[in-house]
Parts: sequence; C-alpha cells; structure tokens
Amino acid sequence: MKAGKWWPKGFRVWVDKKPPFRARCQHRKSGVMVDLVKFPPKTAAFYAECARLDAAHAPDTVKPGTLAAIVEGYRGSRAFLDLAPRTRADYQKVFDYLHPIRDTELTRFTTPFIVKLRDRAHEKRGERFGTYVKAVLSVVFGWARERGFVADNPAKGVKGVKRRKDRPDANRPWSDSERDAVLSAAPPHMRPALAVMMFTGLAPGDALSLPRGCWQGGSIEVRRNKTGVAVSWPVIAPLKAILDDAPAHDALTLCANSYGRPWTASGFRASWRTLRSDLEAAGRVQPHLTLYGLRHTVATILREAGLDERAIADALGQKTEAMARHYAKAANLRRKMGGVAEKFETEVNNRRTGSVKPTA
Repeated sequence: MKAGKWWPKGFRVWVDKKPPFRARCQHRKSGVMVDLVKFPPKTAAFYAECARLDAAHAPDTVKPGTLAAIVEGYRGSRAFLDLAPRTRADYQKVFDYLHPIRDTELTRFTTPFIVKLRDRAHEKRGERFGTYVKAVLSVVFGWARERGFVADNPAKGVKGVKRRKDRPDANRPWSDSERDAVLSAAPPHMRPALAVMMFTGLAPGDALSLPRGCWQGGSIEVRRNKTGVAVSWPVIAPLKAILDDAPAHDALTLCANSYGRPWTASGFRASWRTLRSDLEAAGRVQPHLTLYGLRHTVATILREAGLDERAIADALGQKTEAMARHYAKAANLRRKMGGVAEKFETEVNNRRTGSVKPTA
C-alpha cells in the first residue's frame, strides 16, 4: 500500500457526493462491494474480507474465444461499471456460478446449450436464479455481438423458467389490514421509512437514502437509484402525519435507525424481518409480505382508482408501461368492470328489436 493509503491494492474507496455521504469500498476487478458496516475500515475483519475477495477473484489465464474472454471484457466495460452496485454484485454471483465452464469455447454456446444452463441453474438454485442466469448471459452475449466477438446472441429469445402455478406471487400487494397492522406495530424509528414506501411506492433503497428535509416543499423529489428516472410524489396526509411525529435525529437522511444514524439496507431488512415474523406469529399479516410488495400495492391501488398504465409508470419511476402493468396486475377491477357491464347491458337492450320467443 502507498504511504497514507490504508486500503489494499486492487480496491477503491470513496465517499458519496450526496447525503448521507456514505463511505464505500469496491473490489475493482469484480465490482463487488465490501460491506463497511459488517467489516469496518482499518479493522482486521476489513483486511480479511479484502483478502478473501482478492483470492476469490484472482486473475486466471483468459483463453481467447471462450466464455471467460467475453465475461472479462464485459466486466471491464462501462456497460458493467455504470450499473448500480447491487446489480453488479448480482451479476457477479452468476459469473461465479459459471466459473467452472469459463474455458468453454464460444462456438459451443448455442440456444439449446443456454437452455440447458438455465435448467441446470434452476435445479440447483431455484426458478429465479435459473431465469437470472439466462438473463445475464443474454446481456453478456448481446454486448459481445455488438463488438463483433460473436456472430449472434444464443440467449436472445430464450424464455425464463416457467413459474409453478402453485407458487405464491413474489412481492404480492399488501392488503389494507396488513398495512394498518404493520404501521401500528412498527417501532417509531421504523415507521417513517415504512410510510414513505407505503405512500409513495419508492423502493426500499430509494426511501432509506432520501435526504433530510426533502419533503418540506410538500413533495418528495428524487431520482431512482436503479433507473435514474425522476419521481415526484406529493406528501399526502397519512404520510405527513407520520413524518411530523417521527423521532428527532441528527442524521442527514430523512429516515434514521434507533441510534439516530442513517439506515443501512441490511440493517433495515433485519429489523423488518423481526417485525414481520412477530406479526405473522400473531396472525395479523399473511405470509410472504415483502417491502417491495409496497410498490405493487401502490400500483394496484392506482389501477383500481382508474389510472392508466402511463400514469402508474410515472408514479413508480418506470421507463416502460409494461413494468407498470406488471406491478398492477393484481388490481381488483370489479368497480371498473361494473361500469363496463352496465354499458354492455344498455347497448344490448338498445340493439333488441323485439322479444325472442322460444319455438315450439
């Protein structure tokens, strides 16, 4: 290490330019982030974790014309480095999984071969991971095709693993009673973050990183961490009441933990799991309640209120209406369809020219 530089070679350290000004550490080659809460800087645990990452991602000899060649090329490109840290880490899990076949020649990668890899990942780690392996391979081969490293993308058009019909929906919407139960049982320091997610549809990471005082103008203005899409949400009465009643703290973020410090994603998830488990045991919420389900909840409520998919996409900070359709798929359209049925009945009656009598 250089004089005055406390982090190991092969890592980079920086502090966010925007609140809450978090320190971050990243393994350069893999893009994997070091959890500075779990492994505090300058401690033995920190240096041990850095050494582990370095060993796990030690450079291997990259053979031209192999999967490793395009994976390494992609990982060093702006396309990969510009992804959100969480996304890079998720991609790296797939690259680690595929490491045993890294020397496989690119000519071996046909559509049937991609399907076999998808199905094998499904068998070993479940439906979601099988689909994700296919998706990441499609991204990497798409990047390689654009640069002339391969003639085509063998993963293009390959479908994800078919979802079992008996499997519960991921991130299902919350019921009204579940929302009430969670807010009433949540400790004061958790309630503001939960309310922001519940009444704006912001993802957990976006809600936890909101700067303090961001809502004093009457609206929450933010760009989503994942997509960079701008979101503007007026602070409605239920949310304002909870924010007004929030415990005082000196954190630079709107929401703070019980110590008055900014929440970490892992810290909030741990507190949420405890709260959810207690409520499930008491029968106050049903199983499979997730924080991301609140985004689906907001979309569902907006759809039931009659808003179109473009408006829902704007509310959630989605680039496409297709994603809004996905989030709102559980909407109960009974109210809307009641009006549709009335119009249908009226039109049917208007078309009648006489009574139809049964023939003898």
